[in-house]
Amino acid sequence: MRDYRNTPLRKFQRRAFGLTGLIWLLLPWGLPKSALAQSRQPQTHEKDEITGILDALEPSSSSSNHASGQLSGYISGTVLDKAGDVAVGAQLQLAPRDKFSMQQQLSGENGQFFYADVPPGPFQLTIKAQGFETQQFFGILRPGETYLVPGIRLAIANVRTEVQVQTRLAPVEVAEDQIKQQEKQRVLWVIPNFYVSYEPNAVPLNVRQKFGLAWKTTADPFTFVGVVAVAAVEQATNAFPGYGQGWDGYAKRLGSSYANVVTGTFIGSAVLPSLLKQDPRYFYKGTGSTRWRLLYALASPLICKGDNMRWQPNYSNIGGAFASGGISYLYYPNSNRDGAVLVFQNSAIRLGEMAFEGVLQEFLIRRLTPHLRRRRQ
Repeated sequence: MRDYRNTPLRKFQRRAFGLTGLIWLLLPWGLPKSALAQSRQPQTHEKDEITGILDALEPSSSSSNHASGQLSGYISGTVLDKAGDVAVGAQLQLAPRDKFSMQQQLSGENGQFFYADVPPGPFQLTIKAQGFETQQFFGILRPGETYLVPGIRLAIANVRTEVQVQTRLAPVEVAEDQIKQQEKQRVLWVIPNFYVSYEPNAVPLNVRQKFGLAWKTTADPFTFVGVVAVAAVEQATNAFPGYGQGWDGYAKRLGSSYANVVTGTFIGSAVLPSLLKQDPRYFYKGTGSTRWRLLYALASPLICKGDNMRWQPNYSNIGGAFASGGISYLYYPNSNRDGAVLVFQNSAIRLGEMAFEGVLQEFLIRRLTPHLRRRRQ
């Protein structure tokens, strides 16, 4: 029998199979590691490819916005100061059409700012910086647009400084202010009412102020009008008949009446109050029962406040009334000079007039005196 194991064909087959086995043995050592890894994980590679394909096919928000015409845009610009230099650290606030999505940032080193993913539509940009006025810019961003805001120049803010200086005025200055208010007091806008204080704790007057108030009263035109009226009544009733009638008698009555006003005012409201340190003014009470206020007004010619702001007997007023009556004794007609009777008579009349005036001050005159400063308790 013929042996086929050593035939040429059989020898070729044995060599081919041997070479193929050698190649399969050497193949894992000659391939790159990446290729080997890929060859060992074919399922993972295929999964990644499938995921990428699905992601590419899934509609994104940008493509959706683009399809609906609402593609987001960008807003940028530069903040400058008044001199044209860049403003670093300026506060910027972007408010798109929906006010709930405000974006804030600070300007960069070159004064620049940049907003991304801004929804299209109207927007408001507010810029604030210390020492500068707040600026606002309004614009409309179109879909997909890069909006360049014109250079924003900050104007220097107007600095308003309020300095409140509280100074304590000297008593003489406070009293001067109160006197100026008193000199505006006129009953029915006409009749002077200078010797009444509606300030319960008014500052005492000094000597100059006491004499100034006396001069202001006697020199007032309406004081002279009152004297003219009193002289006319005396002329009609033939008071002090020693003066006679006619223009000569009226002139004497007019002179004596005005002399009584001048002497009574200066002596009782300036000279003696300065010497005795007493306040010549009537202090309006305005509170309490009617009976108490009436007694207070009737007693006003006999009581007063001292410069120490304490109540005391009104020596100045009483002494002024008698001094004025004594001086009037010198220019009244001889036929009407009854010695001490005339002095006491004129003094009593003067004190009675003051008491009646106090009642009017307490219950009536204040209502007839306009433009009074609000009374402080």
